[in-house]
Amino acid sequence: MAKKRTPPRRSPAGKAPAARKPAKAKKPAKPLPKKPIAASLHLGLNSVDPAAYSGWSGPLAACEFDAGDMAGIAASQGMTPAVLLTGDATRAKALAAIRAAARRLEAGDLFFLSYSGHGGQIDDVSGEENDKLDETWCLYDGQLIDDELYLELSRFAKGVRVLVLSDSCHSGTVTRARPPAPAEVGRRPKLMPPDIAKQVYADHKDFYDRLQRSVAKASGSAASLDPDAALAQVAVSGRLGRLAAKCKAAVILVSGCQDNQSSMDGDRNGAYTERLLEVWNGGAYRGNYAKFYAEIKAGMPPSQTPNLFQLGPAAAFARQQPFSV
Repeated sequence: MAKKRTPPRRSPAGKAPAARKPAKAKKPAKPLPKKPIAASLHLGLNSVDPAAYSGWSGPLAACEFDAGDMAGIAASQGMTPAVLLTGDATRAKALAAIRAAARRLEAGDLFFLSYSGHGGQIDDVSGEENDKLDETWCLYDGQLIDDELYLELSRFAKGVRVLVLSDSCHSGTVTRARPPAPAEVGRRPKLMPPDIAKQVYADHKDFYDRLQRSVAKASGSAASLDPDAALAQVAVSGRLGRLAAKCKAAVILVSGCQDNQSSMDGDRNGAYTERLLEVWNGGAYRGNYAKFYAEIKAGMPPSQTPNLFQLGPAAAFARQQPFSV
């Protein structure tokens, strides 16, 4: 017996039901804002390799403590700190860490770089003035020149925030004829003595000259970039205006002293780092970078006045809470 077919259901009016309209596709949810990445590198050198500095070891006491304390601030603010102390604070390791950060970080991210150790000088061969000197950080196995640091900063992507704190001595080129301020009683200046600096440069002239020329070539043109003292020349200078125009990242540079002064070492911290920690007050400080710098400066002796300079589009960065990610 054939099975009866069930007739289609009819609407009350006797008509077949209307076809259902397809459901509207839901709009994709807006992606959540990317959480900023924050990395930091802290260099602290209580001495340098005499083989790289013409027999001079440059003993200091507090620089490793300074690096550790800066790393502590970084960790407390959610950064991932790396620390290179004395024998590990080599040119190769420091540059590799900075370059790794530049490759990794994107707009909105933060890189915090601190240095505590001696500052030095070498003759400049890449600029326009024959008698110009370049400032340096005295890393364990050789000096890192300011031209190099500027080149590394210029590699950070647009929108990356870069904070550089330098607790070291740097006699700037615009005031190099003036003697440095006298050292405080009981304090050691973080300055490679000028006679040692001259000897080190003479003994390693080929290396430093070749290094400067390679940096100038990598930068494109020494004359157009004039990368003079992004590290140490944080005093106001006409050349720094041109530096700022070339920098894509937002950079705040703070040194421990003016270019004609000396940053002082201590037993537990350098004078500048010690004052910074007092103002920071374990994270209780509230204010922006400009106010933070002003309060540090207000508590320093007349013989050591910290200096502040900005590179790139750093106005918004300077209004932020210090060390905030």
